[in-house]
Amino acid sequence: MPESGDGAVVRRWCAAGLDALRRHRSEIDALNVYPVPDGDTGTNLALTMSAAVAAVDAAPDTVGAAELLAVAARGALLGARGNSGIILAQLLKGLASSLASAPVVGGSELAAALDSAARSAYAAVAAPVEGTVLSVATAAARAAASAAAAPVSSSSADASVLSSAVRAASAAASVSSSSADAPVLSAAADASVSSAVADASAFSSSADAPSAASPAAAAPADGSAALSSAGGSASSSTGASSSPGRASSAAGGSSAGGGLGIGGGSAGVVAVARAAAEGARVALARTPEQLPALARAGVVDAGGRGLVVLLEAFVTSLTGEAPPAAGPAHVGAVAAPGGVMDREAGSVEFGYEVQFLLDAPAAAIGPLREALGALGDSLVVVGDDPTWHVHVHVNDVGAAIEAGIAAGRPSRIAVTRFAEQIAEQRSARTPDPEQTSPDLFGGGSPIPVEVAGSGVVVVCSGRGMSELLAAEGATVLTGTPSTGEVLAAIQATGASRVVVLPNDANVLAVANTAAAEARAAGIRAGVVPTRSPVQALAAMAVRDTGRRFEDDVIAMAEAAARCRSAELTVAAREALTVAGRCQRGDVLAIVDGEVNLIGQDLEQTACLLLDRMLLAGGELVTLIAGQGAPAGLGETLRGHVAAAWPFVEVQCYEGGQPHYPLLVGVE
Repeated sequence: MPESGDGAVVRRWCAAGLDALRRHRSEIDALNVYPVPDGDTGTNLALTMSAAVAAVDAAPDTVGAAELLAVAARGALLGARGNSGIILAQLLKGLASSLASAPVVGGSELAAALDSAARSAYAAVAAPVEGTVLSVATAAARAAASAAAAPVSSSSADASVLSSAVRAASAAASVSSSSADAPVLSAAADASVSSAVADASAFSSSADAPSAASPAAAAPADGSAALSSAGGSASSSTGASSSPGRASSAAGGSSAGGGLGIGGGSAGVVAVARAAAEGARVALARTPEQLPALARAGVVDAGGRGLVVLLEAFVTSLTGEAPPAAGPAHVGAVAAPGGVMDREAGSVEFGYEVQFLLDAPAAAIGPLREALGALGDSLVVVGDDPTWHVHVHVNDVGAAIEAGIAAGRPSRIAVTRFAEQIAEQRSARTPDPEQTSPDLFGGGSPIPVEVAGSGVVVVCSGRGMSELLAAEGATVLTGTPSTGEVLAAIQATGASRVVVLPNDANVLAVANTAAAEARAAGIRAGVVPTRSPVQALAAMAVRDTGRRFEDDVIAMAEAAARCRSAELTVAAREALTVAGRCQRGDVLAIVDGEVNLIGQDLEQTACLLLDRMLLAGGELVTLIAGQGAPAGLGETLRGHVAAAWPFVEVQCYEGGQPHYPLLVGVE
């Protein structure tokens, strides 16, 4: 008869997962595809999980497993940092929704929940990419399903169950792999498969014959009832507990919201959890085969590594066994000439602007965004049920309008061909010493501008950058804020209409989630997907509170898209980039997310970067000096542009941002 435990297992897993993420934080942060010292996936995952644990700890002791997972998911969502935090929240949400209807959770139910988690994570990403945490989550779910389907009469069969499961996950990962680097890297992945099989045998032996001193044989330190393995051969617990004294239900009992049961007849929870963890490890080793940027950098996916850490912590919370030694996180850089990182394309790639009003139910807007997102960029869909304003840049006008017809009833359709559009006269955006942040060459004190009825929330780093954007009338958040912090900032504006400028691809998902929460609370919130503070300045320059909110959001998105952004930084390690091999200490010029130039001198590299960017056209250059910028950099670059590009205006500001001595915008 299957035995069950209540939310104590979930509490132990959350606490163990947080502890493990904190221990591996620096390691995961270092798994950065660029040799830039700003990788923060490990930090974001740990902070997000910390928010989940805080929510779980605040829940009553009587709350069951599935309900606790829902509480954890909600806490993670509001505390999510970066894309990795959003995906972690979605994984927890998928687990909770699947387990909500299961009174007792066995291996099959756990496998189904892991599948639900993977699907939920995929649904949260507008353009899913293989070779990321999504691939690792899918492989874990497939390995779990394979293990759950295997007949098991006793725990001694765990090794064969786990072996077949991880090989299934390995095969699934191989199907997704199409990179030319696959033959080079497959040996490492095959070694992971062999390691997983060996671990299976070790797990099986320890489960069959636990010693009196082993953690699996000991009673839980917090006084909760132990879960028994398949066949009842071994009790288990973990040393990690969110708070002592939280007791689980007695063996054989069922808790509200679902319990975790481990029974015979088919693979139990422990076997399925082990298979999921090992399947994830195998898939993680194969991520460089699927994503060329990882192969070039010689690393595995950081988010995938974080998921492996969490799944191993789940096994530990069930069995008390320490996780197996981690495989190599750095696999050796391999050249992949044809590979590039997926990134947002500028509007210059698309020839037409399409706008229309749309009468449609809210349920149709998600699929519409997906359809239009696949056709072009600069996508903005804002409004309230049932009327929406849609804007997108595309090459296929007919397909964009058909997507609107599929969603509802479009009207006021307007199509503009950029090649024939008369250029609008832009204001010179000359700094007003009474209203702007200090320039590198003088200026006055910032004076925040309050706008009744509408507001702007901007995310940035650096004191000077914060003051500059605040002077433009924005509410400023620094660092990498959580969903809850962005939501609080939206609400703190006191405005009924708020635009959010994330200024970082890693903050975009958090901003979108916070905006959705704000809309649910009655605030009309929209997100302009800015990737850099220079794009935020361009967007703020065209902001006009006298316009309809939807029109203003579109104008700001247009201005941001017209601003090409770049940054200069210093390489933290040797790496292979699309611009060639760089050494530690080299100056890297990154344009729209891709390394474009490698140099030894920051001023010389900045001049070359400006020349390359201005070859494509431009009337205004914005320079923002950060930490590590040499004295007089602004004057040097202003002089270079004046000599080489005499009709181009240059504006320089002191931003103080870390990691990037110079940010560049060209409009």
